[in-house]
Amino acid sequence: MADPTTYRPKPGEIPTDPGVYRFRDAHGRVIYVGKAKSLRPRLSSYFQDITALHPRTATMVTTAASVEWTVVRTEVEALQLEYSWIKEFDPRFNVKYRDDKSYPFLAVTMGEEFPRAQVLRGAKRKGTRYFGPYGHAWAIRETLDLLLRVFPVRTCSAGVFKRAAASGRPCLLGYIDKCSAPCVGRVTPDEHRAIAEDFCDFMAGNTARFAKRLETRMKEAAAELDFEQAARLRDDIGALTKALEKQTVVLGDATDADVFALADDDLEAAVQVFHVRGGRIRGQRGWVVEKESEDVPTLVEHLLLQVYGDADRETVPREVLVPTLPADAEAVTEWLSSVRGSAVSVRVPQRGDKRTLMETVRRNADQSLARHKVARAGDLTLRSKALQELQDYLGLDDAPLRIECYDVSHVQGTNVVASMVVFEDGLARKSEYRRFIVRGATTGEEGDEPVTVDDTAAMREVLTRRFRRYLEDAEGAGDLDLSTGVVGESSGPRAEAPNGASNSASNGATNGASSGTTDDDDSPSSGPIDPETGRPRRFAYPPSLVVVDGGLPQVNAAQAVLDELGIEEVALVGLAKRLEEVWLPRDDHPVILPRTSEGLYLLQRLRDEAHRFAITFHRQRRSKAMTTSQLDGIPGLGASRQKVLLRHFGSVKRLRAADVTDIMAVPGFGQSLASAVVSHLAEGAPQQPAVNLTTGEVLE
Repeated sequence: MADPTTYRPKPGEIPTDPGVYRFRDAHGRVIYVGKAKSLRPRLSSYFQDITALHPRTATMVTTAASVEWTVVRTEVEALQLEYSWIKEFDPRFNVKYRDDKSYPFLAVTMGEEFPRAQVLRGAKRKGTRYFGPYGHAWAIRETLDLLLRVFPVRTCSAGVFKRAAASGRPCLLGYIDKCSAPCVGRVTPDEHRAIAEDFCDFMAGNTARFAKRLETRMKEAAAELDFEQAARLRDDIGALTKALEKQTVVLGDATDADVFALADDDLEAAVQVFHVRGGRIRGQRGWVVEKESEDVPTLVEHLLLQVYGDADRETVPREVLVPTLPADAEAVTEWLSSVRGSAVSVRVPQRGDKRTLMETVRRNADQSLARHKVARAGDLTLRSKALQELQDYLGLDDAPLRIECYDVSHVQGTNVVASMVVFEDGLARKSEYRRFIVRGATTGEEGDEPVTVDDTAAMREVLTRRFRRYLEDAEGAGDLDLSTGVVGESSGPRAEAPNGASNSASNGATNGASSGTTDDDDSPSSGPIDPETGRPRRFAYPPSLVVVDGGLPQVNAAQAVLDELGIEEVALVGLAKRLEEVWLPRDDHPVILPRTSEGLYLLQRLRDEAHRFAITFHRQRRSKAMTTSQLDGIPGLGASRQKVLLRHFGSVKRLRAADVTDIMAVPGFGQSLASAVVSHLAEGAPQQPAVNLTTGEVLE
């Protein structure tokens, strides 16, 4: 741990203007972002006696190795810059609200010929009426299911609607009278639009006239002895009543407000919010977050900043009710008003219905925190115990807070790939996962095919690439593209990421092998960071412990790589699957952890996750390799153009008989591409048809 006095700036160097500051660790990684009305007193408070600081703050300042700041003009600018940097850097010591999905709304697409009721998230669309927000999508669907008895508005997608219209048969909802079936002409477009408008009026709060209208019709049907129709209307009234019960009026003045409440202890805080629209509770959400050193007003400020940071004007209500005013109440109010486009009131309710509702939300927060502490107590204890056991059994100086595990997957030395999974603080960090295509050594001639690669050679290649990149990045080998803000790679080609996006290749080693990142996690990366900008970089952040899947040969091969690169600060072990022995480098006898050991269980989870990630990638590569085509390998001729050619000529046989002029007649084919196709088919393309080697299907 660093001594804060080693990087403490001189008081005279710190300005007294508003601004935003960043603490970085020894690797240049941004670990905390904060803002202040005046930077000098705020930053000076971090460098007081370490024993007087909050435990979390003390950990932060001893983990940090430097601090820097940026001066802005106003507090609102500081608020916006702080939010953007928290989103960009994902600092580990800042409060994180993990539920980052947008709010779901009940939307009615009044701009369409046949309006549709559905659940929508994200940006608002023109011509669509929105009701909400709701806490959960299932709450919208439950309410909608009740109201379709009375307002049988269309809910199906465009594809289902067109298929029903083409077949002349409505979907199931049409048969059970939960849709007026405009697709088959049961109602005219004007009649269906009237139903949709009535539905919107009901959702907007004009509920009394619908209940009275149904009750009048029910009495009329009973007077005419049409008891069957009267029973249906009675059930419709019951559905309306049940829907209204789910949206109880809590504020009689039809107020639009979000009501926040907190329940906290020394380490964590539970947050609850009720979304009230038109005086009715439309939704509820909750989080449990780790507290920082700040007091409750600062926590409320960060809460509002992250909840409304990506919101649009319809999401921000006229009133935001909080348990305590945020630290910079005026700046927050001004910022929310700019987001909404009109005045927003941020205040603490003192009496009446709003105060009563705030107490209800607070009780929900108390219960949420209690449930969380019961559920997480064992989890935190076991994770801490697992890391401590690994430190003790393996003789490490510190608990391994970041562990990387590597695995190799192949079939008889073909399509060799490898995976790297990362656990931080005993939890999977999927945004840090990496996967590698192992090329292996060639026979010596340029352009030769790679020879078969065994597990040991593959492990050596992967670790060489990973830690060579670590050394390069640690020395600042990467360049920063200032036009895009993306860290450029100093060497190596570009590789395809698992989600099809383009990522910088991560070879930096032999034979141009490539790797990508995983898309299993949507959270921003807080991993390797460029020392100058703080932006993520792939391999600059070293692990505390490396785990390889295998026994002593794999461990010794991995240790040879670390020795060759001069890396001494990274511990290394191997986990052999047969007897679950833990092997240390150059040790003829394994370390046997007890079968009930939490440390062994953590290593097994790492090994199994690395195996899963590697074999998934291997299957993707093998499936792609099994499908061959005579048109593969022609520059500029991708899958789409191959389909166009085959659709035009009917078969590869007819295509082979065509000349350049014939191919140029196909849309999208110029002379150079047509010449390349003719040359490729004439110069030794295989004569057998393309087949899928798994199913035997002829692809032509």
